[in-house]
Amino acid sequence: MKICLYGAGAIGGLMGVRLARIGNEVSVVEVGPTLEAIQRNGIRVQIGGQMLCAKVTATSDPDRLGPQDLVIVAVKGPTLKFIAPRIHLLIGPDTIVMTAMNGVPWWFFQGFGGELAGTKLKSIDPDGLIEAGIPSDRIIGCVIMLTASLLEPGVANHVSGNKLTIGEPNNTDTPRVRKLAALLADSGFNVSVSLSIQKDIWLKLLGNMTHNPISALTGATLDRILNDPLTSDLCIKAMREAAAVGEKFGCVMTDTPEQRNEGTRTLGAFKTSMLQDVEAHKALELDALVPLSAKSLPKSNFPPLISMRF
Repeated sequence: MKICLYGAGAIGGLMGVRLARIGNEVSVVEVGPTLEAIQRNGIRVQIGGQMLCAKVTATSDPDRLGPQDLVIVAVKGPTLKFIAPRIHLLIGPDTIVMTAMNGVPWWFFQGFGGELAGTKLKSIDPDGLIEAGIPSDRIIGCVIMLTASLLEPGVANHVSGNKLTIGEPNNTDTPRVRKLAALLADSGFNVSVSLSIQKDIWLKLLGNMTHNPISALTGATLDRILNDPLTSDLCIKAMREAAAVGEKFGCVMTDTPEQRNEGTRTLGAFKTSMLQDVEAHKALELDALVPLSAKSLPKSNFPPLISMRF
């Protein structure tokens, strides 16, 4: 398959190496030091003490690559509005666009039933530029349940976990989502197909919207946040509020906040992606990870959310 990574940080780099090493034609759109490093040395990832490398085509101009079978969008939220208008250069008649990103995506309610069906999230895509640049019928969502960090530009480090959950935004089982699942599984990931991808996104958000901002404010790794009774309790209370909001529009959580914290505790002394961005002096993913704004939602009987940005 012809596969383009739009963004080759920790997660994108890991995916790119694995997909290239099973024979796919992988290309990367990047800029700056990351582009230069990949052009010089390929994409590299450290897994279990072993450094793996894949030679790929790397460019800052997607127009040079032409239509792809699969485009993996693996950038941080603040970058998406700048790259979305250029992604159409990679889209052919049957191209899949998989969003491998944290947080609530702009397409969250597009294809989702219930009271908020079709609602546009202005906090994430205020001018509609992302939706205009990436056709909604091409999207498959991806929830990343693994941790990775960036050792240096073009060099990722796989820390723990190996699970990807993918699904159609309209929660149907289709041949293309099964084909994509098989491709990712062949490259070494533990993949599941979800018939409710928004629920999977919301479950991961419970951790992202609590652990990430606290780590960014305090500089603490996850083990310190969860082993401290006060910050752990703060996370649990905020998760309960977010779970109540999700239940109102159909994302009912089966895991409790306590279970969510315990699952995260297994990661140990890990720096969240937001803390990594603070240390690298990069823009933070606030709009995607702390996503809901009163202005972006119709009036409804939602509980007040003191920990999210209404």
